[in-house]
Amino acid sequence: MSDLGWNPLHGVPSYPAERYAVLADRIGGILRSRSDIVLVQAEAVVALEAAAVSLARPGLSALNLVTSPYGDWFGQWLRRGGAIVRNLVAEPGLPVEIDAVAKALDAGPHIDVLAVVHAESASGILNPLPEILTLARARGIVTVVDAVASVGGHQLEVDDLGIDIAVIGPQKALGGPAGVSALSISQRAWDLILKDGAPRDSILSLADLKRWIDDGRPVLPGTPAPLEFFALEAALDRVEAEGLENVIARHALAASATRAGLAALGAGSWVPAAKASNLVTAVPMPEGLAPATLIASAGRLGVELAAGTGAAAHILRLNHTGSRAAFQTVLSNVVACGAALRHAGRAANIAAAVEVIAAAYSR
Repeated sequence: MSDLGWNPLHGVPSYPAERYAVLADRIGGILRSRSDIVLVQAEAVVALEAAAVSLARPGLSALNLVTSPYGDWFGQWLRRGGAIVRNLVAEPGLPVEIDAVAKALDAGPHIDVLAVVHAESASGILNPLPEILTLARARGIVTVVDAVASVGGHQLEVDDLGIDIAVIGPQKALGGPAGVSALSISQRAWDLILKDGAPRDSILSLADLKRWIDDGRPVLPGTPAPLEFFALEAALDRVEAEGLENVIARHALAASATRAGLAALGAGSWVPAAKASNLVTAVPMPEGLAPATLIASAGRLGVELAAGTGAAAHILRLNHTGSRAAFQTVLSNVVACGAALRHAGRAANIAAAVEVIAAAYSR
């Protein structure tokens, strides 16, 4: 027989059926959630759309907090299902203001669902999640939190915060694969999802995944992709070995060292620390400079910087997520930013930035 050129990756064994439930329980531990954990065999945007599709129906009223394109998409998905959606849109590249949320909730009519992104990789901001959830709980509102960019980078205790639906993807701070995601779903959320004929027979149906829970969590429906689940398992092994609190602390250190380095450089940060994500730091652009100019200069040094996305396209992002939450990446990001500013004819104190970053990691 001729050699067909089979790659070992094409012969991956099936993921053991009994370990799907174990994976779900381990994710529940990371989320500090005793609610049902369901696994979605796709990246987290699919899980987010599944939450919207499964909740949306004529007559449902939702307040959607928009701080990125992801929030805007969530509102569109809800409207497509017949829901009445009010978008509260933050200033471009900035977190939502808690006073604005309170005002929107008090304006009436009654809100059934509130949706918010916790941390934004698009702009490097952190929304005031505990305060938002306190307002929602006091009004009996079911909450949906996009925690894809915050899990592992920030404290996220689902039960203590009272989150009804938390959507995560392991590909950011947890350092796992992008092709699988998960949701934590409270009983109150299930009651709303299953009310009045939930969508069925669809990859976007959480009601179908509820059957997996009710059947004792056997092998997942469809044809599971074993590589993704082996990769997720390996990522959880690494997170548990490091310790979740240490993973979060590593991201917090990377963020604070980056901000300190940028301040010493003379570039500054887009938002103060209390409003900033631990995963991405946004840099304001000097007048007359576009992010693309600095990105190109940094690229010639082999360092990948990025512009913000959507309404935050005017800022520069320094990524310190997952394996990048480390001294070497933080240092190279800030030094490359400084070198790019100098190349553009702007002042940048690279030596001072190096000194403060080294000091931050030496403590």
